[in-house]
Amino acid sequence: MSATIQSPAGAAFARILSIGSYRPERVVTNAEVCERIDSTDEWIRERSGIVERRYAAPDESVVDMAVSAAEKALASAGISADQVGFVLVATVTHPYPTPSASAEVAYRLGATNAGATDISSACAGFCYGLAMAQDMVRGGSAMYVVLVGVEKLTDWIDLHDRSTGFIFADGAGAVVVGPSDEAAIGPVVWGSDGSQLDAISMTQSLIDYRDNGGPRFPTLVMKGQQVFRWAVSKMAVASQEALDRAGVTADQLDAFIPHQANMRITDAMIRALHLPEHVAVARDIETTGNTSAASVPIAMDRMLSTGEAPHGGTALLIGFGAGLAYAAQVVTLP
Repeated sequence: MSATIQSPAGAAFARILSIGSYRPERVVTNAEVCERIDSTDEWIRERSGIVERRYAAPDESVVDMAVSAAEKALASAGISADQVGFVLVATVTHPYPTPSASAEVAYRLGATNAGATDISSACAGFCYGLAMAQDMVRGGSAMYVVLVGVEKLTDWIDLHDRSTGFIFADGAGAVVVGPSDEAAIGPVVWGSDGSQLDAISMTQSLIDYRDNGGPRFPTLVMKGQQVFRWAVSKMAVASQEALDRAGVTADQLDAFIPHQANMRITDAMIRALHLPEHVAVARDIETTGNTSAASVPIAMDRMLSTGEAPHGGTALLIGFGAGLAYAAQVVTLP
């Protein structure tokens, strides 16, 4: 005789309750970058839209930045650490395969009873995590989920590499996802293309951590034109599908918050989606650089704090990058 297994009762819907971000103190201008690579301020602005970016301090870790952003998100939500059921950390720059960054983040937050795991989906990681967090809340696995996108990419790039040395930077963004009385996170549209693994990858060649005196990490390399062509041709299609699945039209959006990969990619997506002029567009890459899994929540926090996007407004999110992987969804902003 088989037993009857009870199913956990979850919330009808889930939503982003709050947000917090962390930007390292050190500002690195294009002029400083050009001291290491054969380039110019004009070329960097034209090719990427970046004017400056943030670098973490040598002794500042992925976990340090994640905790800072998560603490802000928890305080804003009015949620105590012991109410957190799960901690998700999207990152590809935590230096250890195990233990996970999330386990340490949960401990330092005081969420000692929470489950914890890392997500290795690079620039798509935050949007992947948001879909998972929603499913946890609705499935009854957790009432509140802390989701963090965080990267310390400067540990993993060759700062003298002309293809990556000017793009990538460091930072963290976090949200608290919890129950909602109405739909506030739309269906996720996600996918991957493993035939293009070489477009963004970690090579077997190693670089010295912070140039000297530390562990040696693989080097992040990128085929920029290959990624650009893929993103321009595919990501607008995925974004439109996310709008369609959420039952939202472009003119109903208040904000568009894509992964901050390249300003030209963002502009191409705006044109393909026929976004009306009233839709605010995240352009955080200009002063923050490409922070991979952290870029969407960092940009979201800036748009909300500056008033570019309204609290409670409707936004389209999309993350895309190494894998090549992508994920998109429509959300109600906290």
